[in-house]
Amino acid sequence: MGDSNDTPDASTYRVKLSQRSNSLVGAAAMQGDNPMQHGLIGFNILRRAHFNKGSAFSLQERQMLGLHGLLPPRVLSQETQAARIMEGLRRRATDLDRYTDLMDLLDRNEKLFYRVLCEHIKELMPIVYTPTVGKACQEYGHIFRRPKGLFITIHDVGHVESILANWPERDIKAICFTDGERILGLGDLGCDGMGIPVGKLALYTACAGIKPHNLLPVILDVGTDNETLLDDPYYIGLRQKRDRTERYDQLIKEFIESVKHCFGPTTLLQFEDFGNRNAFRLLEEYRNKCCTFNDDIQGTASVALAGIYASLRLTKKKMADNVFLFQGAGEAAIGIAMLIVAAMKEEGIAEQDAMSRIWLVDSRGLVVKNRAKGGIEGTHKVPFAHEHAYIETLTEAVDLLKPTCIVGVAAVPRAFTQEICETMAKLNERPIIFALSNPTSKAECTAEQAYTWTEGRCVFASGSPFDDVTYQGKLLSPGQGNNCYIFPGVALAVMATAARCVTDECFLVAAQSLAGLVEESDLEAGRVYPSFDKIREVSTQIAIDVARLCYRSNLSSILPEPEDLSSFIRSHQYSTKYDSYVPDMYSWPAANL
Repeated sequence: MGDSNDTPDASTYRVKLSQRSNSLVGAAAMQGDNPMQHGLIGFNILRRAHFNKGSAFSLQERQMLGLHGLLPPRVLSQETQAARIMEGLRRRATDLDRYTDLMDLLDRNEKLFYRVLCEHIKELMPIVYTPTVGKACQEYGHIFRRPKGLFITIHDVGHVESILANWPERDIKAICFTDGERILGLGDLGCDGMGIPVGKLALYTACAGIKPHNLLPVILDVGTDNETLLDDPYYIGLRQKRDRTERYDQLIKEFIESVKHCFGPTTLLQFEDFGNRNAFRLLEEYRNKCCTFNDDIQGTASVALAGIYASLRLTKKKMADNVFLFQGAGEAAIGIAMLIVAAMKEEGIAEQDAMSRIWLVDSRGLVVKNRAKGGIEGTHKVPFAHEHAYIETLTEAVDLLKPTCIVGVAAVPRAFTQEICETMAKLNERPIIFALSNPTSKAECTAEQAYTWTEGRCVFASGSPFDDVTYQGKLLSPGQGNNCYIFPGVALAVMATAARCVTDECFLVAAQSLAGLVEESDLEAGRVYPSFDKIREVSTQIAIDVARLCYRSNLSSILPEPEDLSSFIRSHQYSTKYDSYVPDMYSWPAANL
């Protein structure tokens, strides 16, 4: 055979592969583009979601890779596979069933999962993220199939780095992690909150094209105070109350330091769904020590501000002409309020004057100085506690403070009553009503209620999706102020430039970039955000604008700044198209052998 000039046949090639290795491999297989480079053969390829193409393997690939006979004979295109997946999803009875089907697909065939998600992002966004992901987290122990991230517990203090070393990928560039204390508006879900970082990172790829093998979801299981979960025989986490001792801070510190040591100092760390008691202080503690941001504080702020910027084109006002009233005074409210202050300062308004235009209502009433009911001192509410008579209810606050914009972020269902919305309509020609709490069951009001109660004049946005509304013959399409407009693009910029930290200005620029992408046709339809169908290009443009800021602010570790930032950003994006696994094969002249 060595004297032959013929191309080796498939069986010979396959035997050589088998002799190299027929075992499952870890990091190398996931990072490579071709299973042959790592000795994967036969059924082991089908078990690897990164390489598996299912029925799309060509006949030649099947013969070379030991797959012949392991698959049905008909070769399908990826397009046909995607259509079949969507047909199956649409036949499902519930969104939770669709969620589990999609997660199973992610386990089987990575590129097909992301193609389906990217091509049907508007339809599937509510499935892979809010509101369905909330239900999935509530049922996580009952629908758990395979792990999709790392589980690190409070009892692993002192050993975190060895756990990170167990992850098969080494080229990790971004981690989304939670302790599960405040999952959406659902509260403490403990270890079952893993569905959130898994969903967030899936959107990194679907929205911004970030390569999935660069991403790692993590749950820090420190226990849960949710008695229902502790009594659930199928709960997957530690059966203990939440640890609130100094060991909690030790775990956070060790985790962050271990990540930097294992994956590099510019690894992006996204805090997600931490409780109020920890979210602000941990962000302040680590924002200048590593590359990190808190999506609940900064991402929510950015997408809300973008919606407000776009709303100003309808209300014909400047930012500083508005009075903002928040239902809620937690992470989201403070984050949005502070970014609004930054936006007003850009308009030349002094910081104190900007703050005076922002009011907060928490569970004890209007946040004012020297409030008898307390709950203000030592919190991030202090800058927004103004000299004013105490007001007990949101309804009274709307009547007396006369806001131009109300923002709901406290997960108090139906907080925006008919009376409140009607008052807003009396006070303003185009009242801004943002019901941003998630999931849908926690929304302050529905789109239909807001439009009906304001005679179709309000500028409305919500955190979870609502259907279009027809009011007096006019079709209105409510905008969804979903953080996925912001965090994937910001993350892509930070990862591509290897930024050393993530500043508040990154989120201000992201908000301005997003608002600038809202077209007149969007505004005419009632949307203050671009259509989800354009999310890839929206995220890419945000990434370009934020990357430009990273270079201008000397945050980037990748130097010099590329001449063409657009091409630079796009070069870091993931393709959902299948790779060909047929090697480059050719003959030599027989006379020279």
